[in-house]
Amino acid sequence: MEGQEENQKSQLILANKRFLLTHPDVLDIEKVRLKEEVLAAVNADDMAPFYENLVADGLVERDRDFFCSMHAKNEDELKCVDEKIADAEENLGESEVREAHLSKSLFYIRIGDKEKALEQLKITESKTVAVGQKMDLVFHTLQLGLFYMDFDLISRSIDKAKNLFEEGGDWERKNHLKVYEGLYCMSTRNFKKAANLFLDSISTFTTYELLPYDTFIFYTVLTSIISLDRVLLKQKVVDAPEILTVIGKIPYLSDFLNSLYDCQYKSLFSAFAGLAEQIKLDRYLHPHFRYYMREIRTVVYSQFLESYKSVTIEAMAKAFGVTVEFIDLELSHFIAAGKLHCKIDKVAGVLETSRPDAKNALYQATIKQGDFLLNRIQKLSRVIDL
Repeated sequence: MEGQEENQKSQLILANKRFLLTHPDVLDIEKVRLKEEVLAAVNADDMAPFYENLVADGLVERDRDFFCSMHAKNEDELKCVDEKIADAEENLGESEVREAHLSKSLFYIRIGDKEKALEQLKITESKTVAVGQKMDLVFHTLQLGLFYMDFDLISRSIDKAKNLFEEGGDWERKNHLKVYEGLYCMSTRNFKKAANLFLDSISTFTTYELLPYDTFIFYTVLTSIISLDRVLLKQKVVDAPEILTVIGKIPYLSDFLNSLYDCQYKSLFSAFAGLAEQIKLDRYLHPHFRYYMREIRTVVYSQFLESYKSVTIEAMAKAFGVTVEFIDLELSHFIAAGKLHCKIDKVAGVLETSRPDAKNALYQATIKQGDFLLNRIQKLSRVIDL
């Protein structure tokens, strides 16, 4: 998934390397290389504020001369930017004034000063009239939010962008926003919405500043597997030409997707193990690693059991290439959590499936909600009587 990384924003590449520096599963020798690359990136963009954050988090050792050198360069550049703003306001037009303020916003974004960047972006917005240019400022804010994983900032910015689109806005920027929102949804565990947004953007993807296309396909397939039913998965993912052209470049993903659809459970579990390592080391998916692994296993076990009224535990273990004890323990957890609709006959060594009746489930839910409402009314009546 290294393809097209040169088009990705350097700050987002840096954010990923910073994440890997904090990850316990990354080898120490790899962290030495990552630290060198992070410091090189910090030095290249004179990121004095971001360097202070790295030191405060214990990720790099303090080098006073290194910091002072970057800080001095920041002060000199800021002075030049302020002079350009003053000159534009005194001698030039509104367009030049906006561009001067925008350059100051981009300066603060580049050096990693989040608070000053957000403040300057607001000032730049006040100098901006065109809806398209306002949208571009929102995208800068979204990138800043993703750099710091500030989900509150991202959520507010997405809402702001949608409001701007009501005033106008071009088709390309709307497609851009879908990818940003999809990444936000995936990062906040709303995988179903993320899958829909990614699939809507798959044929028009141009958001290379955010992530490479290979990575986008990786996220699209992963979110779709646990969100779509078998028919839609075949139609929108398994047979999608955009996915087919890329999926072979991503380790284990093609094997996993095709094994799942073709019910080849032994090879599926082998690919599953390789995918797990990639998910664990992904900045956006890592917080949801355990949840995602459970959801994937639920999908796989449900698909297998869908074909049977009853099946021996030994036959299922053989199909997955694992031990009877492992399957027994796995299924026990999922059945207890209400994820699988079956029961284990331990004496006979058989799994008996019980497919949920949709009408009966709706009836039970209605009764439950009705009981809850009656209880609330009774409590309210007692308060009124008092």
